[in-house]
Amino acid sequence: MVKFMAKSFFVCLVLLIGVIIGIQQANEGLKKMRGYEATETLGALQIHEKENGELEASILGNKLTSQDIKKKQEQLERIESFNFFSELGKWLSNCVQTFMSTMIHLLSEQIEQWLNKDKT
Repeated sequence: MVKFMAKSFFVCLVLLIGVIIGIQQANEGLKKMRGYEATETLGALQIHEKENGELEASILGNKLTSQDIKKKQEQLERIESFNFFSELGKWLSNCVQTFMSTMIHLLSEQIEQWLNKDKT
């Protein structure tokens, strides 16, 4: 049994080292394929502070300002689209809630009647 466990541990260790080396090789291959070291594309979100203290963000290389965010928020508020599945889910949850509360109420009444019947 000890021999089996030692072999299993050794195999797992070799596979783990292989995965780590493979990840490193894939990273190096992506850097070579790109052809240059681009710091702005290494992360999805970059935040820089300007000289005047204002923050500037870029998501996947696209500049993003607070005015853009406000504009998009206003646009989303104007759309007010109807989501069929959301409304269906709300209706279904209300039906289940009403059904369960009714069943609990009826069950509690039956238990009270049963307990009162035993007392008399």
